[in-house]
Amino acid sequence: MRWPAPRRRALPTVRASAVFAAVALVVTGCSAGAVDGAAAPHDGAPSAAAKRVPAPSGRTPDGTLLVADFGADTVTFVDPARGAFDSVGVGTAPYGLAVGDDGRAWVATAEGVAVVDTAERRRITRIPYETKGIGGPTHGEYRGGGMGIALAPDGRQAYVGVNRPGGNGTVETIDTRSLKVTGVAEVGRRPFDVDVARDGHEVYATDHASFDVTVVTPGSLRTRRIEVAPYGTEGGLGSWLKPHYAAVRPADGKLLLPFEGERLAVVDPKTGRTRIERMTANTHQHGVTLTADGTLFAVGTGPIDPSQDAGPSLTVRTPQGQEKVIPLDGPHEDVAVAPDGRTAYVTGGFTRDGYWNGISVVDVHSGTVRRLAAGARPLGIAIL
Repeated sequence: MRWPAPRRRALPTVRASAVFAAVALVVTGCSAGAVDGAAAPHDGAPSAAAKRVPAPSGRTPDGTLLVADFGADTVTFVDPARGAFDSVGVGTAPYGLAVGDDGRAWVATAEGVAVVDTAERRRITRIPYETKGIGGPTHGEYRGGGMGIALAPDGRQAYVGVNRPGGNGTVETIDTRSLKVTGVAEVGRRPFDVDVARDGHEVYATDHASFDVTVVTPGSLRTRRIEVAPYGTEGGLGSWLKPHYAAVRPADGKLLLPFEGERLAVVDPKTGRTRIERMTANTHQHGVTLTADGTLFAVGTGPIDPSQDAGPSLTVRTPQGQEKVIPLDGPHEDVAVAPDGRTAYVTGGFTRDGYWNGISVVDVHSGTVRRLAAGARPLGIAIL
């Protein structure tokens, strides 16, 4: 079933001046005219790190949070009860991260993929990209280099989405044993997120600025495009209504992409067909994750139009489509959920303006939220 567009989304003419400005500036982000740091303390230089608590002796404890510090060129280790206790330098403007069963973290930076031994809290190496045209390493929302990243189910490959400013991006395949790039596949614009099918036979790049998901076949690197645009593509680069993050549903391998707290795009990668389900948070949405039982967690970053839209939130959606919307204070970007499903950790970094340097710790049952200082503009997050 396709739900009719709410009145507030049929507003391309109202936002025409903003869209024109975005196109004129060749902006490819969430919003028209969005400029990194426009209303935030970030000016391109690393932000101050959170105050440290004493580091644990020996190896990093299980359950520690690891966040990618987009504002400080580090990853930060966070005790979920006490706060940040250590950081490791990884490279310019780290974005997404993925952690394997062996405890190594793979971090997408502007310079390359950093490999971190999370037990000993040290960087092993950094693997440069082979994609041409990404420019020198810089900070900022539209910087070139790595964005989304994921590991194959067997841990033998890492797949990283690489942004090529002003053009289409790529997915690079890294052999996790040789630590070398073994293949490059062309995908759409700004691959915000990368996910892998549960059997490892397909890789999915969520291409934010081209309104699509690119399906990549590992090995052959063949690609096919699936348009995912439940609001259409009007507005182009200046549109807010583009895909950001996806999650692979355990039950059937379909991709779930939330839009605006109003529509959930359920994409069948086999057929390329998209079904739309209703959502209720009424807010611009970014990061998502799924628990083993199929519960979806979606981060609401805040309103497009404050006069009509709701504020930041975390949506908890059951496999049957029932939703609990938990309000958050300020914008957020990504989310990780404890193995028991009782606690969600939501990063406050945000790819646009208005970020803050911490994590919201959400009690899923009661809906209570506490804030935890953690890193500098944290985006990607994982639980060790």
